[in-house]
Amino acid sequence: MKFLDQAKIYVRAGDGGAGCLSFRREKFIEFGGPDGGDGGRGGDVWIECVDGLNTLIDYRYQQHFKAKKGGFGMGKNRAGAKGDDVVLKVPAGTEVLDEDGETVLADMTEIGQRVRLLKGGNGGFGNAHFQTSTNQAPRRANPGQEAEERWIILRLKLIADAGLVGLPNAGKSTFLAATTAAKPKVADYPFTTLHPGLGVVKVDGREFVLADIPGLIEGAHEGIGLGDRFLAHIERCRVLLHLVDGTSEHAGQTYKTVRAELDAYGQGLEDKPEIVALSKIDSLDPETLKTQLARLQRAAKKKPLALSAQSGEGVREALRALAAVIDEGRADEEAKEVAEPWRP
Repeated sequence: MKFLDQAKIYVRAGDGGAGCLSFRREKFIEFGGPDGGDGGRGGDVWIECVDGLNTLIDYRYQQHFKAKKGGFGMGKNRAGAKGDDVVLKVPAGTEVLDEDGETVLADMTEIGQRVRLLKGGNGGFGNAHFQTSTNQAPRRANPGQEAEERWIILRLKLIADAGLVGLPNAGKSTFLAATTAAKPKVADYPFTTLHPGLGVVKVDGREFVLADIPGLIEGAHEGIGLGDRFLAHIERCRVLLHLVDGTSEHAGQTYKTVRAELDAYGQGLEDKPEIVALSKIDSLDPETLKTQLARLQRAAKKKPLALSAQSGEGVREALRALAAVIDEGRADEEAKEVAEPWRP
């Protein structure tokens, strides 16, 4: 299945049905009076978060969604039927944005969450509604109310506890494959990873979700390489694991390149907790390893970890460091929920 994380679609609620202008015509009923029924309400447009989806591919081939119109009112005081709703099904982590791409209309983060985006138009009144003591035979009926319509943008942001960042070929996919059951494509050329991937990590009896995204290069925020759009998939992460290729020319400069792209992207990534690790240490001699660790420590202003996803050295320590930050974040959220009193 092709991975699609953004789609622009047109949605329109249903128009209300028109009211009916009708009079009773039964035999032997001398003054039948008006009996035109009201029109039915138009269908609504809903968006629902469902299980079993992990991409927005359904909106690649259909971009227009319209709810049904309400039924027309009829004689004998019969009201029109309500129009059928339209339900847009999306995976967890989908943001619904207005056409400007900035205004958030809904954030679908929980399975079963359901939000009404557009309300159907009200049905028009039939002439029976306008009967009064001084107007016994009204010849007036309302048309149905026109419905709302708009273009919206669906943007999928994967829900993960930790995210992997780094230059292409920093060992992110290898790390994901070594620590989870995920099977990302691993090769010795840049941009092997073209789509974000998820895996479940188990360490010391705990579990958390780890996300891998395509690599960043200098100028990614300007569209160079694959760009930085994939950084949206780690916006929800509690912690970032920044892997720096130990075989690179200068580990410190490599780290600063990626950090500059994170800062340019914004959206809170620049302030997220970060664990820095030097990867591919199995390919380094002791002297080079010492030099690269020192360069990375000066650039990151913190002591980096050293690991090799290929040999497994240092991997468990990195996972434990990620789990500790994740547990701390969860504890803070639970404490905040308890501290805030319930309000109707």
